[in-house]
Amino acid sequence: MRSSLWRLSKVRVAPISRQGFPYFGLNRLQYSRSERPAGMMSLVAFTAAITVFVKGSHLEEKYGLAGWPKDMKRYLFFIPIWILATGNIGDGFSLSYQGVSLVCAVLSMILVGFVEEMIFRGFLFRAMLLKNKATPAIIVSAMTFGIGHIVNLFTGQAGFYTVMQIIFAISWGFILTMVCYKSGSIIPCIIMHSMIDALSLFGADNELIDWIYIGATIVVAIAYGIYLGRLQTPESNNERI
Repeated sequence: MRSSLWRLSKVRVAPISRQGFPYFGLNRLQYSRSERPAGMMSLVAFTAAITVFVKGSHLEEKYGLAGWPKDMKRYLFFIPIWILATGNIGDGFSLSYQGVSLVCAVLSMILVGFVEEMIFRGFLFRAMLLKNKATPAIIVSAMTFGIGHIVNLFTGQAGFYTVMQIIFAISWGFILTMVCYKSGSIIPCIIMHSMIDALSLFGADNELIDWIYIGATIVVAIAYGIYLGRLQTPESNNERI
């Protein structure tokens, strides 16, 4: 039940199980595709298209790609989420793939982290932030990031596991959106997202540890929402959420 945040077109549209236990977070539907060079190249093309659009239009600052957050002493709140992002290997190591398939799968997870963050924390969140206050923009970005998992209900996955999958993804959606908003940079979110997905390829299966990881993610999301909502930063224009 390794938890991953991989959800774009792979949007958890299939129930994935290992040793009889569902795979939480982003499913691995496209691992079988993305681990092949052709599938990975499609992700490379998608990543390149986004990069060319942003850089060609000089929108790096708008979408948080201009650089790492300034004055890192103000962002010590990153530390807990870096630790939380390693949760997929909390129950040990176990390779899901070998050789070229492993390399392609890892690269795919990294690219997916970039693409999804640009879609949800970049394009969607920033577009809504221009027309709305921060609160609805954050909520919509986080909710849409996770709600796509509901399609798993139509592929045979049990309702309970689908609901937990959605809650897990929404929780990470709130964490990543809040970090992006308060720090003014999407780069930490891309790194965290890619790390979560990539590490999901190496983690062993331990049902108890996996449930603890999901629970910890939900608790941290709530705590971060409260803490970061009260944290004043220049990037958020001193607006309290």
